[in-house]
Amino acid sequence: MKFKVLCGCAVFLFAVATGSAQTKITLSGKCDKPTILQSVPVGDMDGHAFVLDQGKCATMGEVGGAKSKEGMYSERGEMRGTHAKVWGFFLESYDSGDKIFYTYQSTGTMTTGGGVSKSTNSWQMVGGTGKMKGIKGSGTCESTGNANGDGGDEFTCTGTYTLATAAPAM
Repeated sequence: MKFKVLCGCAVFLFAVATGSAQTKITLSGKCDKPTILQSVPVGDMDGHAFVLDQGKCATMGEVGGAKSKEGMYSERGEMRGTHAKVWGFFLESYDSGDKIFYTYQSTGTMTTGGGVSKSTNSWQMVGGTGKMKGIKGSGTCESTGNANGDGGDEFTCTGTYTLATAAPAM
């Protein structure tokens, strides 16, 4: 009986010791104004529209030893005057050639010209390629419009992630 208990404890301790720990992350970047922007007025009031847009970003940060270099977003949203709700997908590329895929949900305010004034979002890492395959993580971002008012924005994100690990050889 003692042998079974000791073996059970040893297996549990091995699993805890080899399990992936969450790692803190901070990422930032600058996005250009959208390269594709479509807007469909709802018609119930001025400034109420559904939008679809896509653009590129220069990114900075590090995940699993790889340095972030650029990103691309595709999103859909609803605008009501200067208020916006957005749901999107972000693909981030790293110097190693690996990629991470994110989904996000954002709320914020817009300038009267349609650029970002300020927004906050929550994001989830939903996959990746290469070393980032199987990555999981989540966090939040804060975004403000570019100082030059060109319709782009600057963001800072924080959160945690866990890289998938290979199963131990038996």
